[in-house]
Amino acid sequence: MTTADRPVILIADDERNTREGLERALRGKYVVLLAEDVGRATQILESQPVDLVLTDLRMPGEDGMQLLRRAMARPQAPVCIVMTAYGSIDGAVQAMQAGAFHYITKPVNLDELELVLQRALQSRRLVAENQELRAQLDEKFGLENLIGNSPPMAQVFDTIRQVAPSRATVLITGETGTGKELIAHAVHNLSPRKQGPFVAVHAAALPSALLESELFGHERGAFTGAVERRAGRFELADGGTLFLDEIGEIEPAIQVKLLRALEERAFERVGGQKTIRTDVRVVAATNKDLKKLVAEGKFRDDLFYRLSVVTVWLPPLRDRRDDIPLLVRAFLDEFNRENNKNVREISPEAMNILLAHDWLGNVRELRNCVEQMVVMARGEKLTLRDVPAGIRGSADLTKISVVRTGMTVDEAERQLIMQALKATGGNRTTAAPKIGMSRRTLHRKLKKYNLETL
Repeated sequence: MTTADRPVILIADDERNTREGLERALRGKYVVLLAEDVGRATQILESQPVDLVLTDLRMPGEDGMQLLRRAMARPQAPVCIVMTAYGSIDGAVQAMQAGAFHYITKPVNLDELELVLQRALQSRRLVAENQELRAQLDEKFGLENLIGNSPPMAQVFDTIRQVAPSRATVLITGETGTGKELIAHAVHNLSPRKQGPFVAVHAAALPSALLESELFGHERGAFTGAVERRAGRFELADGGTLFLDEIGEIEPAIQVKLLRALEERAFERVGGQKTIRTDVRVVAATNKDLKKLVAEGKFRDDLFYRLSVVTVWLPPLRDRRDDIPLLVRAFLDEFNRENNKNVREISPEAMNILLAHDWLGNVRELRNCVEQMVVMARGEKLTLRDVPAGIRGSADLTKISVVRTGMTVDEAERQLIMQALKATGGNRTTAAPKIGMSRRTLHRKLKKYNLETL
């Protein structure tokens, strides 16, 4: 809404009594703007935001259809309702075909008009919410938000840009937590299917019997509990992208039906005879070695070759440590917004630990770690004490030869020991396990760094 939370309605009618009568009826709930012709109405549209346009179709000079077209062409198009004499319904139908929300006949029934206006405003809100949701999804899943400038990720981005515009099936491989579904969304959003649905199926979450029904749908009575016909994910994804996550978990019996759906773009619902055809681009993902499964007879080789027309391998985070500071920065911004925090930076010592950790859970684990750090932060700067104890204890600083913040490994380790001793009040027995050392190793390090007096 615009002015003082009241919707703005523009009334265009060459009859003064009609204009002013409608203004008196509506001004309690709306900000009412009046125009005696299309020229004046156009000036108003170009000078300020308008939520609703209520226009007579027949006016001297330019008519209401021309005003309708101009209003619909606006960047934030208002909802348009036309008024017409009882004998000119054909014109009103043409107006609706051109984009008008509704029409009402003259003389105007005010109760009917109020109902139409409320429905029009609800429609406008839904359109705005859908546009906002689409923008949020694009922001979340667009390629520009896949973070990384390391050589392995540069290769991933290049592959995505090349394959996305095609119809080719894509197989995304990588360890758990590397962001395979994010890549699938990027492939979809950079493809001609962007306006179509993106439908995901997580194979490992469903038993075999249910998975077949999820993929292909079922007819009423196909099995116990099938009380009505249900469309499967292949049907729901028609015109868009179907993402099959954890494809390596699919049982051989379903693999056969999946292969046919991919090759012929056709299938039957469970319990059905009718062949259904659908236009779906399949993107699959797995954290398993499908070639090994093929060799073991657990995965069909023909399905494997059909799925892996193009393969995108996502490297584990430990193989692209240079991307960790970029990811941390992005996650800081995200969780600041979500938690109303204002964490501006992370100390060199804390970043060193994050760089040295192996992140077996990959980007997902790092994201969860940063979320915890932001939520528990006591100030605007994350320090070593904000890093979860489990991360501090498992970090191996020898895995980063020179810390990206400019500190050497020895300097970082010295800082780490000092912070641990400070946090434990100088208790070496307690400090040692916090930084992943035995008490004997800690004593040796204290001597090495001239910290024995601490």
